[in-house]
Amino acid sequence: MVELRRLSKLKLAMRALLPAPKMISTSRQARRSGHFNPMFYRAQIKALHPFWRIFPMRHYWLRGERMGLSPSPNFCPLTYLKLNPDVAQSGMSPLWHFLQSGQAEGRPNKATKTEKLPSYAGSIPRFDPRRERAPYAVHLHLYYPDLWPEFAQHLSRMKVAYDLYVTLTWRGAETEWLTDQIKDAFPNAQVFPVANRGRDILPFVSLVNAGAFDGYDAVCKLHGKKSPHRDDGDAWRQHLVEGILPSDTLPRDLSWFLSDNDAAFWVADGQAYPVRQWWGSNRPTTDAMLRRVELNGQPDTYVFPAGSIYWLKPLMIGMIKGMKLTTDLFEVEEGQIDGTLAHAFERGIGAIAAAAGQKVVQTADLKPAYGPPPRRPSFVSAFYLPQFHPIEENDAWWGPGYTEWSAVARAGSVFPGHLQPAHPADLGFYDLRLTEVMGDQARLAQGAGIDAFCVYHYWFGGDRLLESPLDRLLNRPGIAFPFYLCWANESWRRNWDGLSGEVLMPQDYAAGFERHLVSSTLPYMADPRYQRPDGHRPRFVIYRPEDLPDPVQNIARLRRAWRDAGVGEVELGAVSFHLAGPSDVPHDLFDFWIEMPPHGLVASNAYLFGGADGNLMGDGAPGPGFNGLIYDYQAIARRSTDPKYRAKLPDRTIPGIMPSWDNTARRKNRAHIAKGANPATFRAWLTDVQQTSLQNGYRGELFINAWNEWAEKAMLEPCQTFGRLNLDVLAECICANALGAEVAEARNA
Repeated sequence: MVELRRLSKLKLAMRALLPAPKMISTSRQARRSGHFNPMFYRAQIKALHPFWRIFPMRHYWLRGERMGLSPSPNFCPLTYLKLNPDVAQSGMSPLWHFLQSGQAEGRPNKATKTEKLPSYAGSIPRFDPRRERAPYAVHLHLYYPDLWPEFAQHLSRMKVAYDLYVTLTWRGAETEWLTDQIKDAFPNAQVFPVANRGRDILPFVSLVNAGAFDGYDAVCKLHGKKSPHRDDGDAWRQHLVEGILPSDTLPRDLSWFLSDNDAAFWVADGQAYPVRQWWGSNRPTTDAMLRRVELNGQPDTYVFPAGSIYWLKPLMIGMIKGMKLTTDLFEVEEGQIDGTLAHAFERGIGAIAAAAGQKVVQTADLKPAYGPPPRRPSFVSAFYLPQFHPIEENDAWWGPGYTEWSAVARAGSVFPGHLQPAHPADLGFYDLRLTEVMGDQARLAQGAGIDAFCVYHYWFGGDRLLESPLDRLLNRPGIAFPFYLCWANESWRRNWDGLSGEVLMPQDYAAGFERHLVSSTLPYMADPRYQRPDGHRPRFVIYRPEDLPDPVQNIARLRRAWRDAGVGEVELGAVSFHLAGPSDVPHDLFDFWIEMPPHGLVASNAYLFGGADGNLMGDGAPGPGFNGLIYDYQAIARRSTDPKYRAKLPDRTIPGIMPSWDNTARRKNRAHIAKGANPATFRAWLTDVQQTSLQNGYRGELFINAWNEWAEKAMLEPCQTFGRLNLDVLAECICANALGAEVAEARNA
């Protein structure tokens, strides 16, 4: 008997060391298909021999499958044999059969049944954004009441401060009893009954939409999955939960997660799935969901957080809220195993993370942050439009009471998923005759890391337009509003582009205009809030230097006029525009240049509609009558950091970025639209600039187009779709990594 055992072990060792060709080919197939997950498999056997840990798939074929172990979370060999008795009778390997023919035949590998539950018509109320919060939030959704004791133990062992939100699938009196049990154990928990719809996803999304998770450093999403289609459902659930709620190392691991700027989700080991291998029947629904934030058509090269149990960061919360997923969009519960919005959501959030330049990290990937944080700009400016109050000229040209808001309010969507209209949130449809608004704007900007507003100065040969907001500001010294001027020296035209159409207010370059222009700037430069970014010289920018009649002479006279007026030297800059003007401008004429996206950044390969290749948007294109241009925001972002493109810019150029661009409000069916602009893609662009062009730009500065160009949708101000999310992205990226390891460790101490 002993000899037989030795012989058996020897044969096993030989088969492990010299696997058969069939084992090798099937292993490759399993690996490519995603049906073997080494990290997940190893986690099922705590004392796995070191050899098998190196070759886990060989262990599965030689021993693990017969032991009932699962090669991945979504395939259980024992369940497959139960659902397919002919395979069980044949003696074939269940995974081998599934890979060779079962998957193509549509063989079931999951068993489901639908439980009839009472209906529930209640809803989750909105949350007070001013309420006190812990640093973290935990959401637990329970469909199975009997799992509460297990989760209560996990929650009681968490060694970080958190607020608990629990949603319970409504079962009548049983749910009321469970609510009391939860409140007895966790008195501050907020418990909400919900209808049996949308699995664990709709309850989570409903809390997100209600503002429950606004303001937290990170949110933990849990749910009581039993996975009845798997014989190892309980073990899988415990693996998912224990992987992100380790009893001894949670504070440390959470601080590492927060300090990793590129991490969007934290999942248990083995739960980062490549979407290309796990689409199932979910791709169309996922694409339709992502269209709600203009991210449809993303390449399927990303991974997603499988299992729906994870930690996630505020940007992901904000993007989920921006999708505006409502109850009616989720299918009625019928035991579906694939193809629903809940399944699409699981995959789609991975695309959002990838669009932000972020990733899904597993527990084994967590580690302390090394190296310096991303480069912080030395000075951040944002263009500022003062056209949010009525003036006589606009009344005459556009109708009584016209302001920028008049166009914004009338904007409409021109293609499926088009994020128009874009309306303001926190500041509302403000009137800049109320100077306090400018103080509110400055507080928001300062909190996001913006140092100054570059305010357009509309001076036309002595005539001024839209000067009232800044003039009122000069009389209110107590309002902190850091600014400097940009002379918008193009004629006003009816088509808004300054280049063509009926001239409403011509720009005049009469002899001696330089002295009069300088005179108009003196009251502002004398104000202590007028910015001197280099610490000495007041800054002044010219929007269209190519339009000056004699740029070299004109600039020399301007500099002399400022000196004669007692101002001294002025730091003079210009916008690097994309179209040539009547005059050539030497690059060394100005102290610096400003890159102003999207001008000059839209290459021929960026067009999605209206370019040389026609319609690349398929069924998602605008309808008949649209004669504008649509281009890819992400393509523009990539080009902005391309060394070949940057080599063509003037020396001493300040890199520029834009949160979005869409002038539908002004130009309607002739609009130019950067599709795919949202806070996630804005973050990806910003971090790329920090790592590349910021290092070689003028004084390490950054320029943003714009703070409040609402009619061009180039705005950082809070909007109804994404709230303050663009400002939060700025704060995260340029305010010294506020959610870095040091802060997190201090909170968890």
